[in-house]
Order: sequence, then C-alpha cells, then structure tokens
Amino acid sequence: MPLPDWKTTRRGFIGGGAAGAALGAMALRVEAQQAEPPSLTEYTPEFFGAEEWAFVMAACALLIPSDDSSPGAIEARVPVFIDLQMTGEFGAASDWYMEGPHDPSADPLLGYQSPLTPAEIYRQGIAAVNDWCSRSHDAVFADLPPETQLEVLTALDADEIELAPEIRDFFNLLLQNTKEGFFADPMYGGNHRMAGWLHVGFPGARASYLEWMDKPGVPYPLGPVAISGERG
Repeated sequence: MPLPDWKTTRRGFIGGGAAGAALGAMALRVEAQQAEPPSLTEYTPEFFGAEEWAFVMAACALLIPSDDSSPGAIEARVPVFIDLQMTGEFGAASDWYMEGPHDPSADPLLGYQSPLTPAEIYRQGIAAVNDWCSRSHDAVFADLPPETQLEVLTALDADEIELAPEIRDFFNLLLQNTKEGFFADPMYGGNHRMAGWLHVGFPGARASYLEWMDKPGVPYPLGPVAISGERG
C-alpha cells in the first residue's frame, strides 16, 4: 500500500514555532520503565475514551508504519505518549499564550490561532473526523479498512475534509505528536526500547561521544542510552 509523503512541517508545525512543542520541552514525564509495560491492548488510556483511543491507534499505525527495517509507531508505543501528553501541561496549553483574538486564516508566524487547547482539539477533531467517516463510509475511522483510513488521513492533510476553524490544525497536531512520540526520550511514554533512536542511530543521553563527532559517514557503534540509564 503506497504511503503519502507526510510533510515534516505544515503551516510551521501547527501554527508556527510558538505552538510547536520541542522534544526537550514536553510537559509530562513518566517514570522510567524497569519492567516491560503492559501491551497496548491492556493499556488503559488516561485521557482518551475507547473510540478516541481506537482512532489514535489506527492513525499512528499509518503515520509511522512498521516495515522490515524498523518498528513503527505502534511498536514504539507512540499512542501512549500522546495519551500522556494530553493529560499534562502540554494538553492543557499551560505555558502557551491563549488570549484572543483568534484568526485561523492568519499567517502561522503570528502564532497559534485556536482558542482550544491541544487536548480539546484532539477531542473535537476525532469526533469530527469520525462523524465525517460515518456519513461518508458508514463506519467510524478505526473500523474502516487501512486503505480507506489512509485515504481519510490524506484528505485531512490536504484540507479536503471540512473542519470547524478552531480544529482545522487537528491533523498537524496529530502528525507532530506522532513524530515526537517516536523520537522523544522513552521517559515520556513513547520511543519504546528506543526504537526511533536505534533506527536513525541517535546516541541518546550518553555522557560523551565527542570522539565520533568528526567521523562523518562512520556508523556509530554504540547503542543509545535513555535519560533513565536504560540502554538500547
């Protein structure tokens, strides 16, 4: 099944740099996992309801699919990362400037243009897309075949599914958080077993790897280390 070339930045990572959350500034930390965490089928979301969780699971699986060379978003537990972020300061936009006026048609460089928090955008965005899927395909997003789900995400990315102005950046936020969950430190709930770091050869939080800085093209021979000390 061909996959779209999901854009690295779209409208400046959801409304310009002011709204984009850098990986180092993620709001919610989780304790380092010493034991194997519960499987995603056994995980109880803290923010998402059952239908919302099914949507996030299905969407993440398509945004970063697994293949022969790397695990994807599901294996990296990206949905857990997103769920935990929605329960914390990021989901509540605690450190964002949220005062109006809000103009969704404004230049993204002017900043975030929705009165809703990320958590509210997810809640309303998922409901809106599920409603559109039910009217167009007689089933909610998670119950559609993967090929149709891919068509829906592609249409959402291309603004071909009309959403209320305050949630028009829903796909941008979903894509941004999926990438962050794949590459953030595992203490935030995603990047399980440092799958994302292992895939790109990122050393993580090793104290020093200066001896490898001046060796372009030479594969880094040591596995990544998480902030917790876990080694990949």
